[in-house]
This record gives sequence, structure tokens and C-alpha cells, in this order.
Amino acid sequence: MLYERSSSPFRSVSLALGSGSPATVDQNHMAPAAALASAPRSGPTMSSNPQEPGRPAHESSEPPRNYVDAEVVEPTSQWRPPQKSGFPTVPAVLYVLTWISTSIVGGLTYSTALLFTLTAHELGHFLQARRYRVRASWPYFIPVPLPPIGTMGAVIGMPGGLGDRRSLFDIAITGPLAGLIPAIVFSIVGLSLSEVHVVDPRQPRLSLGEPLLFKLFVYQVFGSLPEGHDVFLHPLAFAGWVGIFITALNLIPVSQLDGGHIFYALLGPASWPIAWALLIAAAAAVVIFGAYQWMLLIVLVFLFGPAHPPTANDRVPLGPTRTVLGWLSLAFVIVGFTPQPFIPN
Repeated sequence: MLYERSSSPFRSVSLALGSGSPATVDQNHMAPAAALASAPRSGPTMSSNPQEPGRPAHESSEPPRNYVDAEVVEPTSQWRPPQKSGFPTVPAVLYVLTWISTSIVGGLTYSTALLFTLTAHELGHFLQARRYRVRASWPYFIPVPLPPIGTMGAVIGMPGGLGDRRSLFDIAITGPLAGLIPAIVFSIVGLSLSEVHVVDPRQPRLSLGEPLLFKLFVYQVFGSLPEGHDVFLHPLAFAGWVGIFITALNLIPVSQLDGGHIFYALLGPASWPIAWALLIAAAAAVVIFGAYQWMLLIVLVFLFGPAHPPTANDRVPLGPTRTVLGWLSLAFVIVGFTPQPFIPN
């Protein structure tokens, strides 16, 4: 997930970054201090006119000139390229804690597969930002040592208003594409290692909602399940399911989600009323259907604002390939998302 800070100390240098170099003062056109200091002052002085010796300057036919004392002062502060930071201690610690929390929840196999998927997703964002020379933070993973997932994913901070429409699109879409590939592989391989058993209705268990894509994978591996039977997922398959779900969740076209970035790159400011309508409809659905597990996400999106901030240059064309890929990625929400991911029985 990408988070653009709408107010940032870097916004003031966005134009300089876009032009390739920061704005500087041309000192070749500044008068030397010695010349200004030696310039004649205003006031009653003796004229140098040889025809009128001794005539005061204020009685001259020429209007008096006013001079101001000045000196050249070297600039004490100006924008400089960001210095290379040291080892990213906090992101590294959070990454290890997320690996531990997911291992506690689902075991080592699940944790390794899920962290591989999430890392591919975040590195897709991070490396594309580096490619376009847009400042971005290291991924900050969020450990949650509670079932059923063990993490809330990760976020990358990026100053708002930097980059253009095309770079925003590429940075946003590369993450979901990079994470979706291992998620699909883990789902298919993990399902081949899963088993079908009779479901005991007396035993409490947690069932997973089935996105259309995952349901297709289940059908391809097991066919139609007999009545009273269900698939008991291998940890690798569960990691694939989580990867598909998180990818689809991030592609919802609102606010700071990846889908919000892609949607703005496709439509520009025309996306704002649609994003507001989607958010209001989602909030109404939460209340009507009692799906209050989504209330925290709804509140966060409201706080961040559903309307995406503009880029440094919204007029850069995307081209037909990016446009088609963008709409296909947003359509993935239909096949990869489920409104009720966890169903207690």
C-alpha cells in the first residue's frame, strides 16, 4: 500500500525535482558589493559638470539618484539532494516482528509464503519509486500477533505532489502485480497439498469466504465437493488465499489504496466524485448488512480522504497499454475480493 503525505516538506521542491535541478540564484547578474559601496550617495554634492563648477547636485538639471547600501550574502539554506540514510532499523525490526507474528498464527510455512508475497508487493512499489526517482520510505510492515492472519500488511510513505501521472500509475500498479503472482502460485500448489474431509457441525471452526478466483482454483483441483464436505487448507494454500484477498482489497479505487492511485491516474480529478460515492455506498452497506468488521477501514479512508491528491503533472498521457492494464487491475476486485472473509461456525 502506498500512502502519499498531502502536506510534506518536499512539496516545496517538486518543481525543482521535475526540472532536474533545484532553482538557484544567478549571481552573474548581481552587482558586486564593492561597486555598490563605491557608488555615489544621494544628497547635496558638488557637481562634476565642468561648465558649472561648484553647483550643488540638487540644483542639477538631472533628477537626483537614490542608492541603497547592499552587500552580497551567500545563501545559508537551500534544497539539497537527500543524504543517504543508514540501515533502516525500524523497518527491519517490524519485518522480523511480522515474520514472528505470522509464524505464531499460522506456522513457519504460512509465514514464509505470506511474507514472500507481501515483500514482493512492497518491493514492487519501492523499486518503481526508485526508478522514477520519487522519494519513498522503506516498507513498514505491521505485525498483529492475533489470528487469523497475523499482520495488517505494510505501508510505504511517499510525499504528495511528486512524480507525474505515469509514474504514479507505474508505482501503484507494480505492487499488486508483483504480489499477485506468488499468491496465485501458492494457492494452486497449496490446494494440491490440501485435503477434503467431512465437516463436523458440532466442532467450532473458522471458514473462509471464497473469492471467485479462489473458488475456481478449488474446483480445478477437487471438482464438485460432496455434501457435508469441505477443503481443509494447507498453510501454503491459506497464505495464497490471504495474498489474493489483500491484493484485491488494496485495489479498491478509493483514497490511498493502490486502487485509488490507479483510479486517479486513469481519470484524474474526475475520479473524485466516484470515489466519494463508493465510500458512502460502502459505509451504508456496513450499516445495512451489519458488516462492522469493515468499520475501521471505512473510518481510516474517511480520515485520509477518499479523493486522491493531484500529481506534479496530470497531463502526461498513459497510453493504451497502461489504460487497459489499469482497468483490468481494478476489475480484479470483482474476482479477488470477498465482503465476508471469515465466517465463524
